[in-house]
Parts: sequence; C-alpha cells; structure tokens
Amino acid sequence: MTDPLIPDQTPGQPEATRAPDVASNQASAPASGASYAIKNGAKEASPDSPGWERATLEKLAFASLTEQRLARRWRNFFRLAWLAFFILIAWIVISRNGPAKDGFMPHTAVVEVKGEIASGAEASAELIVAALRGAFEDEGAQAVVLLINSPGGSPVQAGIINDEIRRLKAKHKKPVYAVVEESCASAAYYIAVAADRIFVDKASIVGSIGVLMDGFGFTGLMEKLGVERRLMTAGENKGFLDPFSPQTERQRAFAQTMLDQIHQQFIDVVKTGRGTRLKETPETFSGLFWSGQQAIELGLADQLGNLDFVAREVVKAEEIIDYTRRDNVAERLVKRFGAAIGEGSVRAIRSNAGLR
Repeated sequence: MTDPLIPDQTPGQPEATRAPDVASNQASAPASGASYAIKNGAKEASPDSPGWERATLEKLAFASLTEQRLARRWRNFFRLAWLAFFILIAWIVISRNGPAKDGFMPHTAVVEVKGEIASGAEASAELIVAALRGAFEDEGAQAVVLLINSPGGSPVQAGIINDEIRRLKAKHKKPVYAVVEESCASAAYYIAVAADRIFVDKASIVGSIGVLMDGFGFTGLMEKLGVERRLMTAGENKGFLDPFSPQTERQRAFAQTMLDQIHQQFIDVVKTGRGTRLKETPETFSGLFWSGQQAIELGLADQLGNLDFVAREVVKAEEIIDYTRRDNVAERLVKRFGAAIGEGSVRAIRSNAGLR
C-alpha cells in the first residue's frame, strides 16, 4: 500500500536526480527574459545581453529614416504650395492684363489714361499703345474710348500716343472717343485731341495747353553762406541747368526757344485734332485751364457725357471691356520695396530740371 503523503517515485530513479531538473528550469527563466524582441522594426535588448549595441544602432537608424521621410514630405508639400501660389499669381496677371470678357461679342473698348503720363508709369506710352493695339485689333470692338483722368506729364510720351491713335484709326477705320473724368490737362489733352469727339463732365478740368521747365537757383544763398560752387565742365553750356551756378541771358534765351518750339508743336496738334470746332482766343494756348462746361463753349470739348453714356448712346454697344495694361504683380512688389524710390533718386540727381 502506497503512502499518499509520499510522492510517487519512478522505479529505478533516485530522488536526488529530480532536483537538478527543477533548478535548471528556474535558471532558464532569466535567459528567456533576456532574449530581445522586435518592436517597430528595431531590436530592443537589455544592456546585459550580447549584441545590444547593434540593436540600439538599428533603432536609431530606423528613427533617423522616419524623420528624413517626414521632412521630405513636408518639403514636397511646401514646394507644391509655392507652385500653386505662383500659378495663381500668373493667372491674376493674365486676367488683369487682358480683356475681362468675351471679345468677339460687340462691345465698347476702353483704355484708361490715369495719373502722370511718363515713362515707367501706368500711363506710359508703352502700356497705353499696347492696350490701344489690342483694342483696335479686336473685331468685336465697335469703338475705342480713352477714359482720361490725368494732370499731364511728358510731351514726348503724349506725342507717341497721339501719333499711334491717328495711325490705328486710319488702319482699322474705328472711331475713337475721349471721356474726361476729373482732369484732362497738358499732356493728357495732347492725347485727347487725337479722338474724334471729347466728352467731359461740367466740372472737369480741361486745357493747360503750354509747356514748362522748372528748377531752383541757390546762387544768392550760397554767397550769403560763403559756399563756393566748384563745377568743371567740358563745354561752356554743359552746366547751365545746374541750380548752384548762375544762368546767363544767352542760356535763358536758348531754353525759352526750345520751350516755344515744343509749345508750337502742341498748338499744331490741338488745331489739327479740333479743326473748325476750336474757337481760338488769345488765352486758348496761354496755359490756362477751364471747367468742362467752359471747354465746350471754347471748342476744346464737344459735349457732356460719361463712359456709360458714350457706350450706350454713341457707340450703341453697352457692353464695356477694359483693355488697359497695368504693371504686373512682380513689378508692383519691386516698386513697393524701394526700386521705384531708388530710380527716382537717381533721376533727381542726374537731372535738375523736368520738362512737361
């Protein structure tokens, strides 16, 4: 009979031989815990296990690759964002520089002449002539309207525009009308007289048919301050517009002759453009300016009317399309950040007198 309190023993096997098995099982547990596992593609190992340095390096390598992949994705995102931004800017530039609507349907073409008429300005001959050519060449344009709001500017730029208007009228056989808003003076009126008819508001400012050259003279002030001007020139008249040098009567007469010649060119253009409608008086070409109502009485303008009136009642095409060319966005940004200011400073240094 077997005693239940005594565990079974395998026959032929001594009891002492079973103890080492238990010990060996207990000793194997730490070895199983020390073995490294795979987590997130990297080996994690205990510092006490063999090869733990390699596992740590692999983990760092995987982390570096993940970080580089993420950085590359962000770079691609920003590149695409900038590309989309520049595409949008290009679309805005193209849409603003071209006709806003369908040019094939009958319409009234408008070209704005606003601000100072000068090279590099929005009312430069380069931009206005380009706009005029586009308007005249469009088959849907029934007439071209110059929408003017300008105090004047360069007679050279105005002369270029005037000549081109007359050339395009003869080539395309389309009427041209000038519509004056607040002001149409000096070089702006030089442009307007190329139109077939001039429409004004009763309070518009029209005229100022004259030429001027301005500057300053500081010779008297320099004498009082004891300042000596040291100017060296090759040519006795090279520095006659220098504000710190005295001006001789001969030099003054030379400048006046040049102004009179340009003034006569202006007068001839006005007489050619206005013809028998002009009611000339001694003050017509004196440089005075008049209200729109007075301008009609003097024959400097034809009748009262605005852009909508001309498109609806004169051209008989109420649809209005703007062909005006303007600076693109990049040029505006350059000017905003000082390029235009720098250019103006250089011009001021190089030239002490402006002709307009």
